[in-house]
Order: sequence, then C-alpha cells, then structure tokens
Amino acid sequence: MLVVIVGLIMVPAPGPGWLVVIAGLGILSTEFTWARRLLHFTRDAVAAWTRWVLRQPLAVRMGFGVLGFLLLVATLLTSLRLSGWTGFPFS
Repeated sequence: MLVVIVGLIMVPAPGPGWLVVIAGLGILSTEFTWARRLLHFTRDAVAAWTRWVLRQPLAVRMGFGVLGFLLLVATLLTSLRLSGWTGFPFS
C-alpha cells in the first residue's frame, strides 16, 4: 500500500508517478481481487489518456506541460509553507 501512496504523491511531479502506482497495484493484485480490477482499470485509463494527449496539437500538449509545472510549484510552495519554512517567497 505504501508503494501506491508514494506513487500518487509522485504523480504531479516529474518522474515515474503512474509507473510507481501501477507497480504498487501489481504488488497488491497478487493477493486482492479488488486491486487486480483497479490495476486493469488504471492501466486502461492511463493508456487512453496518453493516446488522447498525443493526438492533440503541440500547443495543447505544451499547455498540459505548463499546467503540470504550475501544479508542481504550487505543491512545493504549499509543502514548504506548511512545514514552517519562511524564506523566499514567504518573507
């Protein structure tokens, strides 16, 4: 379960977030039927999303990249603020 949680935290960040989530579900699916069903659903959904994004014009794909970057920055700044850090840009 920890692998899935870490993967979900990694999803908005650059890196293999979905890969870690799917790997965690793969581990859980060896013991649980619900995890096996969720694993198949997740793999299908991620594949469909990837195909859809790749069919979009370059400007739309770049927009998704910018939105992902902004989400990453917002997550980082929120984490720093909640941890008590008061340096730039909070000073």
